[in-house]
Amino acid sequence: MNVIDSIVTQAASIAAVRRDIHAHPELCFEEVRTADVVAGKLTEWGIPIHRGMGTTGVVGIVKGRDGGASGRAIGLRADIDALPMQEFNTFAHASKHQGKMHACGHDGHVAMLLAAAQHFAKHRNFDGTVYLIFQPAEEGGGGAREMIKDGLFEQFPMEAVYGMHNWPGMPVGQFAVSPGPVMASSNEFKITIRGKGSHAALPHNGIDPVPIACQMVQAFQTIITRNKKPVDAGVISVTMIHAGEATNVVPDSCELQGTVRTFTLEVLDLIEKRMQQIAEHTCAAHDAVCEFEFVRNYPPTVNSAP
Repeated sequence: MNVIDSIVTQAASIAAVRRDIHAHPELCFEEVRTADVVAGKLTEWGIPIHRGMGTTGVVGIVKGRDGGASGRAIGLRADIDALPMQEFNTFAHASKHQGKMHACGHDGHVAMLLAAAQHFAKHRNFDGTVYLIFQPAEEGGGGAREMIKDGLFEQFPMEAVYGMHNWPGMPVGQFAVSPGPVMASSNEFKITIRGKGSHAALPHNGIDPVPIACQMVQAFQTIITRNKKPVDAGVISVTMIHAGEATNVVPDSCELQGTVRTFTLEVLDLIEKRMQQIAEHTCAAHDAVCEFEFVRNYPPTVNSAP
């Protein structure tokens, strides 16, 4: 990969911006300071901006050498929010906010797009328009959806949007890209099994939700191995099981939570339908009551073919 000299000369200043953002992480839809930093830099470089789209989003507008006369346009996108987790690093730019951290590299994404913005502002050797999209709330908030709802593509029509994610472990100077599905859909479920509490020495007086939950977890894996086609990707992960407060008491309820990931909506439809059927019928078989919740957070990321 050939690195552009004018970007290399600004590497230290861009790195300083990244470290500043890293030290001041903000969660989804709270990225006010981060948006201020982005807007300030774009304005400093003479790039017109639009603020407030999707609550805290920023869009920069860079016209090419033709002043955008060709009518063609693309978007370059970076996410700007942090994660709700504690940072334990001790370097000087570690998070200054308890329970908040740029642990997924969004500070780096912002810095990369700012570096591109600075270069475009100085060297407009392209036709058409480049829209610089700084998107809030990637971590579970659906910030892209909110920007679209606010009229992103109506106000800034573009032929394609390009984004990238850092990938630790990949050799420096390389990109990994392929057509078709590249990132799975992200979905969450919560299943509450309502039984009937009793003393652990007298289980016949109650309806124990714990063995019901165990049967349910095991049965979910038959969806992966026996319901969907083997060539279709799908993952069901039960990551949380909560029940009981005392060792000698059968609890009234048990709660299961976890995630489902697929590369296609068809497989996702199948998994959600079968999970609900298994959950409800397993509970019914034991005279328990089932509350089934399934939330679709993000669809799969499917790259267009070149």
